[in-house]
Amino acid sequence: MPYVRSPRARRTPSTAAAMGVAVAAAVVLLAGCAVGPDYKRPAAPVPAAFKEAPAGWKVAQPADRADRGPWWTVYDDPQLNTLIDKLNASNQTIAQSAAAYRQARALVTEARAAYFPTVGLSASASRSRTPRASGTSASIGSSSLISNSYSASLDASWEPDLWGKVSRTVSEQRANESAAAADLANARLSQQATLAQTYFQLRTADALQKLLDDTVKSYQQSLQLTENQYAQGVAARSDVIQAQTQLQSAQAAAIDNGVARAQYEHAIATLIGEPASTFSLPPMPLTAEPPVTPVDVPSALLERRPDIAGAERRAAAANEQIGVAISAFFPSLTLSASGGFESSVWSQLFTLPSRFWTVGPQLAATLFDAGLRSAQTDAARAAYDQNVATYRQTVLAAFQDVEDNLASQRILAQEVGVQQQAVDSAEHSLAITLNQYKAGTVAYLNVLSAQTTAFTAHQKLATIAGERMVSSVGLVKALGGGWDASQMTRETGDVAAPPANASAPAAASAPAPLAQQ
Repeated sequence: MPYVRSPRARRTPSTAAAMGVAVAAAVVLLAGCAVGPDYKRPAAPVPAAFKEAPAGWKVAQPADRADRGPWWTVYDDPQLNTLIDKLNASNQTIAQSAAAYRQARALVTEARAAYFPTVGLSASASRSRTPRASGTSASIGSSSLISNSYSASLDASWEPDLWGKVSRTVSEQRANESAAAADLANARLSQQATLAQTYFQLRTADALQKLLDDTVKSYQQSLQLTENQYAQGVAARSDVIQAQTQLQSAQAAAIDNGVARAQYEHAIATLIGEPASTFSLPPMPLTAEPPVTPVDVPSALLERRPDIAGAERRAAAANEQIGVAISAFFPSLTLSASGGFESSVWSQLFTLPSRFWTVGPQLAATLFDAGLRSAQTDAARAAYDQNVATYRQTVLAAFQDVEDNLASQRILAQEVGVQQQAVDSAEHSLAITLNQYKAGTVAYLNVLSAQTTAFTAHQKLATIAGERMVSSVGLVKALGGGWDASQMTRETGDVAAPPANASAPAAASAPAPLAQQ
């Protein structure tokens, strides 16, 4: 029951002081009692080594961990560097994630506000008319009573965090803030990798275009040779028609390749935030080789992938929500106080006799809610289990992503060597066949077959080279692109997350990364 002093009440300061001391003692005894489970990072299956890491890899020197700047600079392509700089500044997917991160930061401040009292100021003035009672002598000459009322007051209320509801909510929002920071990093990495892969696909299309243009020139020379042979009566008319058909097919393929290139160019324009209608890149055939990408031990992947970090922080936030739901089973204590001045005469409003104040605690508890709080707690626990499963699935998908790209790099490196041999053999065979045709010892059909084989071999080699570059970017992305969980900690100011789990060493204590000899 709050203690109230009206303008006409007698002061009892000893009573108010005793009540304040009692309330403060109760708050001290109960404060810090946070209900609900404490969070522990869920265990996740972590292998001891990557299965697809190729033979000939060794533990690298510590210098391999040195910061070499943005990850895409390892490709040593100024055009790519310029495009990714534009992407970082203008990509709308990154802008969405940045806005979500700012929102998460604001929600942390909002949750922290519950630690402090709420203070309000109010003032009012009213004039009222009430009818006098009929049949009284006072009603003679007047049928109503006019009265004024003025008041000014300061109100304060505070709900102590007895059961840890506020602290759990703040922890939840801080975990969500960290998850949003990881989401922003993941969106940035994903968009950067998509741009780099699209860029190398476009350069592959340029390489194919150059190959097709060179092939068209070669087929034109073959057609001229065949027409000359036909004019001399050495070749048949069918040989000329076959040469024309082969040339026209190559010309059609060269035109068709422009469709893919245009689509890649338009995709890059969208990624860097420019209209596709005003963006263009000059042709430049792909000549780059995939750089060596250092590979950490698998346990370090938990700290290197922003999507894993985000999933883990969401599990932490869901755990805090369980405590918030459990706190609803306990009574809440609200401390409130108000004081000010109240008078019917304006000139006497701010005088000592017009003072009033009210102070006192209020204890409230829900006795019956038809299972509402139990259902909310069960829902919070189920949400936590769902987030834990999402975290573990994210970890599994991350290891699959790394293994896929390691296997791709290893296999494509072997394939490009074999394909280069196939190109050399096809070119040698074509040269021999052309000489034989000029000597009249073989039919033109042999030349067509040799030319087709040579073109197919060159086309396959250019395609494999492009796939290697795309896979190289995929491997960098799968390994986190140089991102580390400490960046999320610095960005949010949070305490560092606990180690990965007991069965796998944390990244800080892991061996040095692997690098190719």
